[in-house]
Amino acid sequence: MKNIVRPTLAVLGLAFFSGLVSSCKDYLDVEPTAIQSAEAVFGTVSGAYNAVIGAYAPMAGDQAYGSRISTYFPYDSEDFLNSPTGTDAGEGRRGIARYAAAPTNTDVRNAWNTLYRGVERCNVCIKYIPGMSQYAGGPDQAAVRRLHGEALTLRAQYYFELVRNWGDVPAPYEPSVTGQDFNLPRVKRNEILDRMIADLGIAEGLVPWRTQAGSSDERITKGAVKALRARLALYRASWYFDPSENRMLQAPDRNQFYEIVRNECRGIMANRGEHDLNTRFEETFRAMCEYRPDAKNELIFQVAMGGNNNAADSKLGYATGPRVTGTSAAFGSTTQGSLVATPTYFYAFDSTDTRRDVTLAAYSIDAGPKRLHTTTVAVYDGKLRRDWSSNLTLRASNSQSMGFNWPLIRFSDVLLMFAEADNELNSGPSAAAISALREVRVRGYGANTPPPIPGDYTGFREAIIRERNLEFGGEGIRKYDLIRWNRLGSTFQQIKNTLRTWTDPANLNTQYAQYIYYTTPTTLGPLQIRNSYYRPSATVAAPAGTTRVNWVSSSISPERIDDIASGFSLQRQLLPIPAESINLNPRLTQNPGY
Repeated sequence: MKNIVRPTLAVLGLAFFSGLVSSCKDYLDVEPTAIQSAEAVFGTVSGAYNAVIGAYAPMAGDQAYGSRISTYFPYDSEDFLNSPTGTDAGEGRRGIARYAAAPTNTDVRNAWNTLYRGVERCNVCIKYIPGMSQYAGGPDQAAVRRLHGEALTLRAQYYFELVRNWGDVPAPYEPSVTGQDFNLPRVKRNEILDRMIADLGIAEGLVPWRTQAGSSDERITKGAVKALRARLALYRASWYFDPSENRMLQAPDRNQFYEIVRNECRGIMANRGEHDLNTRFEETFRAMCEYRPDAKNELIFQVAMGGNNNAADSKLGYATGPRVTGTSAAFGSTTQGSLVATPTYFYAFDSTDTRRDVTLAAYSIDAGPKRLHTTTVAVYDGKLRRDWSSNLTLRASNSQSMGFNWPLIRFSDVLLMFAEADNELNSGPSAAAISALREVRVRGYGANTPPPIPGDYTGFREAIIRERNLEFGGEGIRKYDLIRWNRLGSTFQQIKNTLRTWTDPANLNTQYAQYIYYTTPTTLGPLQIRNSYYRPSATVAAPAGTTRVNWVSSSISPERIDDIASGFSLQRQLLPIPAESINLNPRLTQNPGY
């Protein structure tokens, strides 16, 4: 799986760009290019390849999808909370999660700068690759055009991340050069998305399908371009907060973008030999933890990590997954386990939905090592777990970096985006849309019978909203889905209302279990649950051979319910523009609410 990247992508890319650029910095922290050096580099295919690999590099590491963008920015949400206890006055991850990040928040600033660093590197490649002699013809034409398509796609992803987190942002499309005016104004979010959607339409014709690429690696192929184009078009059609008008808007021309979504998804769905749904939901994430391709290439695009360092690897498997509370020969380091399920999320899943125990890990690991059941329904996220890693040496080390990739987009998202767009265009689902949703749902329920699918517009839309919650938990999607449906604030209120009902002493043990009774092997093995999560439990001492732990009764204390997304407001769906950038650029304005 890692035959392109991991250390290669980051180390080679960083080395290339450190030689290409000058030391001048601007308010975006981009890297002005030395034109002569760039022309020399893009004189060869290998030079262009190195440049594009360098454009991938900012996606990895702590400041991007290795940690901040994947595990800080998408939470609090309906699925998971980030470090739900404690406060940091807006200057750390808890401030981000509570929708109370300060403009001086270092994590916000570093991610902003890293994304613009990615944009700058892409701009260099996009400018120079089409001018290469090989671009016009010859044996290297396909390889060089592919590099151009990759650069266009990477830039679109960097800009997409910028606009969905900050809204209207500066949008340079040319490489920076020493002496230019870096005081760029903010550009409307929709203008940026329109250009990126157009760029991805060009990129589609430049990159091959995965089976034509000649190797199974983490580079962008046609399925990724089409899937990302569908995603950007879906966001373009949806609700968003407009900073200049200080309110939520939805574009009147949204149907043309729903049409793009539907067409792009159809194109991928018609090529099941390239990407398809894995038979078992668990396979996708087991494959990621075992550093191998998944069976049917459901992972259309994932961010490559590696190198065991903060700049190129990830904290996935350390910040994510069940907490390791004691060192052992099998687990040489304790782990943070900072992402925990929003207490109501466990019961979003039906008892027969196989996705629950993949998405959620209701255990920690002690020094035994053995698994111990959590004492609260606010369990850990489970898709990327240290104890699933097939690298036993790395797992037993003290490293916080496990080399786990970040799943950017999967085939199941293609099916659900198609179904959602089709329902919007037809004011009700077609048979094809119902079939696409059913395919995801049936896979989720395994051998069990899933709920029926509504055939009317409103019922089908609600079914899509529910299915996406169950399918993509912990993948950094739910918060942004709720924003584009204009449901984030109302969802938080529903969660808090439910938790107040749960914590009412009169309601304890009336619907869900107050206690869980379980046994655990003396060595690392699966827990055996002796009662049902979905029925009231016997309020007795633990029977012989079992352990009793609190469950719903300790899901969250009444006084902490309001801590969930405590700083949320309509305006704070967006992050603050970093204060440092505003101080250096008089044309850059702050988002409302900060």
